[in-house]
Amino acid sequence: MKYYIVDAFTDQPFGGNPAGVVLLEDNAFPQKALMLQIAAELRYSETAFVHRLSPTEYHLRYFTPKAEVELCGHATIATFSLLYQMQLAEGECLCHTLAGDLRIEVGSKVMMQMATPRIVVTIEDSKEIYRALGVANYQPTQPVQIAYSGLPDLMIPIADVMTLNGLQPDMEAISAITQKLNAVSFHVFSFGKDSYTAHVRDFAPLYDIPEESATGTANAALTHYLVVNGVIPKQGDYAFLQGEAMGRPSVVATRITSDGNIYVGGTATIVAKGELIV
Repeated sequence: MKYYIVDAFTDQPFGGNPAGVVLLEDNAFPQKALMLQIAAELRYSETAFVHRLSPTEYHLRYFTPKAEVELCGHATIATFSLLYQMQLAEGECLCHTLAGDLRIEVGSKVMMQMATPRIVVTIEDSKEIYRALGVANYQPTQPVQIAYSGLPDLMIPIADVMTLNGLQPDMEAISAITQKLNAVSFHVFSFGKDSYTAHVRDFAPLYDIPEESATGTANAALTHYLVVNGVIPKQGDYAFLQGEAMGRPSVVATRITSDGNIYVGGTATIVAKGELIV
């Protein structure tokens, strides 16, 4: 089995969000215990194991170092970008996962269709949320809402990019609030004077992710949130800059089609490869 380390949502090595990708050479997945061992050895948040059924159909399974998970967005982007660069996949592909079948547009940029988005709830009193971020006496001009596009994430506007990048989040408080609200993360955003739709940071300490450098599902949810609140048009292509404060800048692309579907994706860079002797 060949393995690759691929940085998703970036065209620069050591940026973006890294994932392990293991290309399987026979017609079956290895034993689950072995895939767990490989993921633990590679030590990335997720490793994707790829079974190629045809040039346009694939079966992916995803493992953290501790468990199998149903889906991982950045590992999916990493996988199909790798397949494109190896000339193994191009155009519209079907990806089977434990979370269901995904439509993937494969090219120099990889885009994956997300779950139907929605606004879950509006948070009327956000003082506790801003205190957890170390921000006092701020009255947001957009609402604080939980938005969903596969996972429920809390959308939190911040005054400016300088404040965003200078946040000193209280991880214990964020864990307690996300647990209480049944949300995965604090997805904090601000608008800059540049070409990006927004600058974002994502904190999910309840799930052992203090901060993530690129978050596909949350940025898809943010795209829907911005449409609902009249900030961006209902159809178009958008780009979110994430990971600046971590030193791993990532560009997460989103697209809203004429039929209301949201896609998320971007580019990816191969940074290492090797052979597994098992």
